[in-house]
Amino acid sequence: MTDSQTILEEMNDRSREVFRRVVESYIESGEPVGSRTLTRVLSEKVSAATVRNVMQDLEFLGLLDSPHISAGRVPTQQGLRMFVDGLLEVGDLSMGDREKIDATMGSNERDVGSMLDRIGSALSGLTHGASLVLAPKHEAPIKHIEFVHLGADRALVVLVFADGHVENRVFTPPVGQTPSSMREAANFLNALAEGKTLSDLRKAVEHEIKRRRQEIDVLARDLVENGMALWEGEGSPYERLIVRGRANLLEDESEAEDLERIRSLFDDLERKRDIAEFLELTEEGDGVRIFIGSENKLFSLSGSSLVVSPYMNADRKIVGAVGVIGPTRLNYGRIVPIVDYTAQLVGKLISDRG
Repeated sequence: MTDSQTILEEMNDRSREVFRRVVESYIESGEPVGSRTLTRVLSEKVSAATVRNVMQDLEFLGLLDSPHISAGRVPTQQGLRMFVDGLLEVGDLSMGDREKIDATMGSNERDVGSMLDRIGSALSGLTHGASLVLAPKHEAPIKHIEFVHLGADRALVVLVFADGHVENRVFTPPVGQTPSSMREAANFLNALAEGKTLSDLRKAVEHEIKRRRQEIDVLARDLVENGMALWEGEGSPYERLIVRGRANLLEDESEAEDLERIRSLFDDLERKRDIAEFLELTEEGDGVRIFIGSENKLFSLSGSSLVVSPYMNADRKIVGAVGVIGPTRLNYGRIVPIVDYTAQLVGKLISDRG
């Protein structure tokens, strides 16, 4: 049992109701809640002085905080965590929200990337936050790989998959690459690639590089290592992490310090440093997970919360995730079923398309 659960169970009914009302009011308004406001909504008729005493006790426990000199209180990160774990009432998905999500799935197009982009836009619009969609890697076996030298600092990699899918990606090669070293790198990869997915090929390359390190030209080896890292997720327009609704967060925050935190968050996202870690967060358990503030290794600088759920392919393997990020006063009760439903739909669509 966690400390939060223990504290919640040891509270009396009055303390639990005061705490719940403070959190719910804060989530709705974003403003500190005062004792006089609470006396008007509590089920038990008590004085403002009694409510103040309860709030002081909750502050001592680390669940509430006084942001200003005023008597109003707001929940702390620990308080929000306890509320989400023990008191949150998750509503049913509304028919309107369901219809808007379903509408993004209505197209029969084969381009999964475009479909996921529409889903991200729909999630952002529904929740008034920013949406995150981690797209699955293309896991068909590779048929052929080719590098094309475009200049001193630009090269193209062409990936041809056995199912006919073709990807062309421009990237910055290691310094000193020549057309001949690129041909050597491509020959090395094609000798290993038959029947392997990108994930399989990466493992095979790492093994072969260790075994044949002295045999491979240094520049070609650098290209292989650099190129494989690129294929794991970076490089527009084939990004795996799709972010939509950035303006929703920027409009929500008025203080300069908060704006800087949000900008820092999106700078990190756009550099896609943490795609692997983002997926690891979702792989630790099925279903929707909620990360509040610094609990969230990805977004701890932003003072934000993340509601995220993985989705699976036909083999019940986690291949991606969908989520919503916003201020810590997110409407968790409404957003959890939206994220959950979206993740299930995406998983079904990915499975149906093989």
